[in-house]
Amino acid sequence: MRSVLLEVCVDNATGLAAAIAGGADRIELCSALSVGGLTPSKGLMELAANASIPVYAMIRPRAGDFVYNASEIEIMSTDIDQVRECGLAGVVMGASNPDGTLNSSQLDFLTAHAKGLGLSLHRAFDLVPDFRAAIDISVELGFERILTSGGSNLAIEGIAKLIDCMEYAATRIIIMPGGGVNDVTVLALMENLPLQEIHASCSNIMPQYDSKLLELGFSAAGFKATDQSKVEALCRAIKNL
Repeated sequence: MRSVLLEVCVDNATGLAAAIAGGADRIELCSALSVGGLTPSKGLMELAANASIPVYAMIRPRAGDFVYNASEIEIMSTDIDQVRECGLAGVVMGASNPDGTLNSSQLDFLTAHAKGLGLSLHRAFDLVPDFRAAIDISVELGFERILTSGGSNLAIEGIAKLIDCMEYAATRIIIMPGGGVNDVTVLALMENLPLQEIHASCSNIMPQYDSKLLELGFSAAGFKATDQSKVEALCRAIKNL
């Protein structure tokens, strides 16, 4: 039986409590999971600082691509300060050039600004044209791990590239698969990959039935909600394989 760390991404207080109660080992704290996660509010970070497990905050100032201008990098550096002030364990971030390669200069600035915090590179990695080159850059910048689906929509579809990434990374950096991970798909991932860590949302899409909220634009038609039972099921699957 292998020990695999489970990271669960959440975007509100209810999801945070559900993930912890379900057995998550680490939290990726965000807002707006519907767009892949944005920087959480200071209030949510302060609440999460009381969690019994490590919490890494997403540093992403807006939805869309990861090509940032100087103002956005300044926002990200201020958000990193907030993470440190709130007492969280680390940050999750990434920055790209227009061609999809990692923006080494921006990431060098941000990682230096985050000194003393844990560092995860998010799925901006999945956009790079050369995974091996991006792994080398990530190691040089001091990232602890890379969250990736192997460039596919789902991690299970990217197994071949995940294998190559893990073999190339070796012990230099953790490759953490994420994307459609649940208690069923994790079995194939664990059978084919030397997993150390795995990332999942363990969520349900909750429909919004209040027509007035939809009409006024206060809510989307559906939103993700962390499901404690899904966290528990994924934990059991990991432990039982």
